Amino acid sequence: MKIDILTLFPEMFAALKESILGRAQKKGKIRINVINIRDYTQDKHLKCDDYPFGGGAGMVMMAQPIGSAIEAVDPQHTARRIYLSPKGETLKQQKVFSLLSYEHLVLLCGHYEGVDQRAIDLYIDEEISIGDYVLTGGELPAMVLTDCICRYVDGVISTSSLVDESFSENLLEYPQYTRPKEYKGVSVPEVLLTGDHAKVDEWRRKESLRLTKEKRPDLLGK
Repeated sequence: MKIDILTLFPEMFAALKESILGRAQKKGKIRINVINIRDYTQDKHLKCDDYPFGGGAGMVMMAQPIGSAIEAVDPQHTARRIYLSPKGETLKQQKVFSLLSYEHLVLLCGHYEGVDQRAIDLYIDEEISIGDYVLTGGELPAMVLTDCICRYVDGVISTSSLVDESFSENLLEYPQYTRPKEYKGVSVPEVLLTGDHAKVDEWRRKESLRLTKEKRPDLLGK
């Protein structure tokens, strides 16, 4: 899996070099490239934004630097090109699974008041939102999407760790416990100490159902 991330603020993506994704990149399981859009502007002052036609507050990212950057990283349009936008489809687990079918993703991070619509119309395949709220830019959503996808790439996380996660089978994950057996007067549920795997599985299933009914009953309708 190769992911190219186009942004005006590449320094924000240092977090992707840490923890599980950092180790996966060192092992060659995934390739994450952060591209500075300013490197592709034709403006001698490296300008990549301007005032919106029609007036209004803020600045709009210009089409030319974005288009040139995308053409450079995906000249034959073989990648899936995604613009992280509050106007896009809300990210769900099934969307993550569908994106795993692509070997190459290009993620465009908007900023300021957004992106010139011509860049979207000419170069973008789909828009994705991580929720019904507005952020200062697309960098954090790009990190969220990258993390969601990469953890399912073969060899990034052990297969056993991906079983029974939240949203698998439209259920939330059951509670987890570790040592010590008792903490501040609260004990680990006795069934988890029995060694009876059938009973443990039954308890976990019931807890998943209970939590889903309490916290996300909308999932059960699916």
